[in-house]
Amino acid sequence: MKADIRWLDDPEVFRVNQLPAHSDHSYYGETPLSQSLNGDWLFCYSVNAAGRPERFYEPDFDRSGFDTIGVPGHIELAGYDRLHYINTMYPWEGHVFRRPAHCADNHTDWEHSFSGADYNPVGSYVKIFDLDPGLRKKRVTVQFEGVEQAMYVWLNGAFIGYAEDSFTPSEFDLSQYIRDEGNVLAVEVHKRSTAAYLEDQDFFRFFGIFRDVTLFARPAVHVEDIAVQSDLQEDCLTGVFGLRMRLSAEGGKLPEGGAAEIVLKDAAGAVCLKRSLPLADVTELAPERLGAVRLWDNRDPYLYRLTVTLADAGGQVYETVPVSVGFRRIEIKETGGKKIMLLNGKRLILNGVNRHEWNAKTGRCIAREDMEYDMRILRENHINAVRPCHYPDRLLWYGLCDENGIYVMAETNLESHGSWQKLGGIDPSWNVPGSLPQWREAVVDRARTNYETFKNHPSILFWSLGNESYAGDNLAAMNAYFKEADNTRLVHYEGVVHNRAYEDRISDMESRMYARPKDIEAYLENDPKKPFILCEYMHDMGNSLGGLGSYMELLDRYEMYQGGFIWDFIDQAIEVMDEATGEPVLRYGGDFDDRPSDYEFSGNGVLFADRTEKPALQEVRYYYGRYE
Repeated sequence: MKADIRWLDDPEVFRVNQLPAHSDHSYYGETPLSQSLNGDWLFCYSVNAAGRPERFYEPDFDRSGFDTIGVPGHIELAGYDRLHYINTMYPWEGHVFRRPAHCADNHTDWEHSFSGADYNPVGSYVKIFDLDPGLRKKRVTVQFEGVEQAMYVWLNGAFIGYAEDSFTPSEFDLSQYIRDEGNVLAVEVHKRSTAAYLEDQDFFRFFGIFRDVTLFARPAVHVEDIAVQSDLQEDCLTGVFGLRMRLSAEGGKLPEGGAAEIVLKDAAGAVCLKRSLPLADVTELAPERLGAVRLWDNRDPYLYRLTVTLADAGGQVYETVPVSVGFRRIEIKETGGKKIMLLNGKRLILNGVNRHEWNAKTGRCIAREDMEYDMRILRENHINAVRPCHYPDRLLWYGLCDENGIYVMAETNLESHGSWQKLGGIDPSWNVPGSLPQWREAVVDRARTNYETFKNHPSILFWSLGNESYAGDNLAAMNAYFKEADNTRLVHYEGVVHNRAYEDRISDMESRMYARPKDIEAYLENDPKKPFILCEYMHDMGNSLGGLGSYMELLDRYEMYQGGFIWDFIDQAIEVMDEATGEPVLRYGGDFDDRPSDYEFSGNGVLFADRTEKPALQEVRYYYGRYE
């Protein structure tokens, strides 16, 4: 198969040769089985596809004119292209007329809208590397944890694959083409594709390889995917444990006589369950009752430790897989005519924030230290819930939420605000994904990837379909997917408030943005269908959050009001050196001559972009502390 530049324009092509999404579990063997490709890469910037070095992936291509760029990182922050912040509009508005593919009011205009654009920058990356000894003679994949926005991949001159969906891992099998030494990995990243219509989040519009790139070697027998069942029965005391694994083997056939040893221990190391199962392509432990278990929640994020060990008939270990396990139960229960979200049998109150990934120096390319700092801020200020806005975060974040008892509303990477809200009004005439059949699989795939990657994390209480994408048949299909895949969590989506025809098919809760207290009261006093949350409220620009108490007191008056998520956690501003003083300063949208722009609207966090606390955080700490 050869790469096709026209994939950029076609919403029905979004993954080519990409491995299926799977659980984010780690694994290890007798030797190291991973190799980081982070660091310096060769790099060439082009303003559009026509001007790119088209054959740069060939091993003998002359790259003497290429620059060097750091990976992970944003191309704009490395000095190329231009910085641009925009909220609801698409970034090309006012410059280029463009409509999504297959919309009723455009015909074939879309066929070259990205591949043939005068401005659609391209980053051509090359990494030359030798395989570490522990990876040689094994099956090897490469995982890109995050690449904006569309990428083509080659290894040693052979086309490997294509991927969109910027904020979830993309993994490709390199086994057929990789060698021990002198490998040439080439990645061509395009700033925009049809994915741009689905990734219209309120943020700076970057592109490039902005998260880790890692090689993984698979031992002779490998756990490709593991799904852990750690439920509570209705008594909210009795644990139920089971699992399902998908295995692969070198050569395609599992060896006879091997076994998977499954051991579940509590935090003190005491064995709660131990089983041995014969190796099979699908290896399954039927759910078993464990008796009383210690529950996982914000106050006591208790984690059990699961270890799965794969071994041959003689006991030689192929691979060991550790997984953190938490027992908790999230449900909506009707009592006294009121439908209430319960966690472990108790009313759930969400003292939440929306959180962009951000660092003032590196943008959305954030380090473990940033995440650990943010986690400390959450715990110190009685914030018990996070809504990643509006895309999946780095893999590490979900494990930190498990360990710290932070409830997660796991957002799918979807926001198409600019396709239905124009100049403050609602006009869904060319909304995507809407009910367009050609866009359906792209968004259902994003939901599937979200679920498959993060399904084992007890911190995730809700799957979210995304943000501000109106409502149509395709959102309903995403909702149906989550319901079929996972009956242990709730599904969230706010956009049905704009299209009530779908309120019985989308979202388990009534979710709104910036509703006034009296609007919440009106809903809850008028035979409410669903429990109510605010997925965004208390917009923290300037000297804000003074009205937080008006919302918090509703928690005492209405059991079906269950809190919300402040907008938002941290300002999006970029640290630059001031031209006049030579001192570092923070600059916001519009400060980079970016147009159209929503200017300082990028600054609405309870933290400044350098993570200095704002006075508003004191208000959060006081009121959230009362309802912890």
